[in-house]
Amino acid sequence: MEFYAFISLLIVLLLSLLLLKGFFLGSFTESKRKPYYPISTSVFQRLYNFGRLHHYQTDLAHRHKNFRVVAIGHSDIFTTDPANVEYILKTNFSNYVKGTYHYDKLSDLLGDGIFTVDGEKWRRQRKIASYEFSTKVLRDFSSLVFRSNAAKLAHVISNAATSNQTMDIQDLFMKSTLDSIFKVGFGTELNSLCGSSEEASRFAEAFDDSSELIFRRYVDPLWKLKKRFNIGSEAMLNKKRKVIDEFVYKLINSKKKQLSGGQDSMKKEDILSRFLVLSHEDPENINDRYLRDIILNFIIAGKDTTALTLSWFFYMLCKYPAIQEKIAREVEEATQAKDTVSIDEFTTRVTEEALSKMHYLHAALTETLRLYPPVPVDGKFCLSDDTLPDGFAIKGGDSITYGPYAMGRMKFIWGEDAEVFRPERWIDDDGIFQPESPFKFTAFQAGPRICLGKEFAYRQMKIFAAILLRFFRFELNDEKKVVKYRTMLTLHIDQGLYVRAYHA
Repeated sequence: MEFYAFISLLIVLLLSLLLLKGFFLGSFTESKRKPYYPISTSVFQRLYNFGRLHHYQTDLAHRHKNFRVVAIGHSDIFTTDPANVEYILKTNFSNYVKGTYHYDKLSDLLGDGIFTVDGEKWRRQRKIASYEFSTKVLRDFSSLVFRSNAAKLAHVISNAATSNQTMDIQDLFMKSTLDSIFKVGFGTELNSLCGSSEEASRFAEAFDDSSELIFRRYVDPLWKLKKRFNIGSEAMLNKKRKVIDEFVYKLINSKKKQLSGGQDSMKKEDILSRFLVLSHEDPENINDRYLRDIILNFIIAGKDTTALTLSWFFYMLCKYPAIQEKIAREVEEATQAKDTVSIDEFTTRVTEEALSKMHYLHAALTETLRLYPPVPVDGKFCLSDDTLPDGFAIKGGDSITYGPYAMGRMKFIWGEDAEVFRPERWIDDDGIFQPESPFKFTAFQAGPRICLGKEFAYRQMKIFAAILLRFFRFELNDEKKVVKYRTMLTLHIDQGLYVRAYHA
């Protein structure tokens, strides 16, 4: 044990010397160049603060809205400036890519999916996905699925409310949105909400754990060494990935058999079936590995974003019961459902027209996304030396990260009440929702990579929220318990969100 401790200490000392070398050489070079962002932290400090990383980076951003993290061989610029965000996501888009820096870290989980690739691979997937999301077939099919699964969830909550049981509502949202995304995306009835699929539960757990382990690579300077020798967190990631791959490839083979056997031959509403049709036209590029990557990227986009936003949304409603009541009244008025109706009957009233009238619900969900974005940070890789709009230089080979979580808490962006949950900031004098610049409100990215599923996500969240708030009121099980996030690719509530529901 003493030998391993000595080796670990030696590695840390060597890495520290490399960082110091980079600092002094960088400082000498920078004096002859345009101003370079001040160093506010190091990769070791971020690793030490990993459990509260988004708070830590927000605290730094309060002091310096842009700062530099010194790492081995490069720097990581962290920005909360909307002008910088617009520049890297739109104005000079071609110079800021995922690159090998991010691909190396993410590809073991997400492969060559749309969140990890650049260039032609990205354009091809973007084009196909853009078409799919714009079809009326998918919109109508997804709305039916969302209403059906929201009704199933409402029945589960009704039973818990009747028996006065505490429930982890984040877990319920995760299962319900996973069921939705598997039906819409892959044409498969998963039924994880009902607990009938142990295999699906293992997959979901492995997927969430892998997300945390992958994200840890950004602050762990030894991750490549661990991967090389298959030890520690990398060994655990390898095990989790095997569970994920086994499940996904089984799904692909099952869908292939359905299609070859004539099932679903006339009505290919789900996205996987449509990609399988494309695979017959282009088998060289659309193979099983490609489909695996599409599926996992679709899951992280469709499950986590909506389930986590709904979880934080209901947390806010429990903290602000007056807002909860105001949304419930709006739902009743928009659906004209003040009379007593069953859950299943009410779902038929949650139409596109009714949803379009729920401006305050839309504002409250958006306010939740501002403070609790499902993707709390997003990074790009700088290809060549550049100067950002604020006049500071960035070198080719540096990474630049913008932080939606930190940006939502910046007073220079949102005013003195930036950290206050106030849906009214999104409503005009006529009670109509008013959007903000996507470079200021970055929950859905912006520019050429703006989220294609934005309206898809809002539709799902509004359907679930409307149906639940028509029939129930929610309270935290323990008002004194501090709710924290779990540091991973997406903003999970650590250890769940336990609430009690009461019949309205």
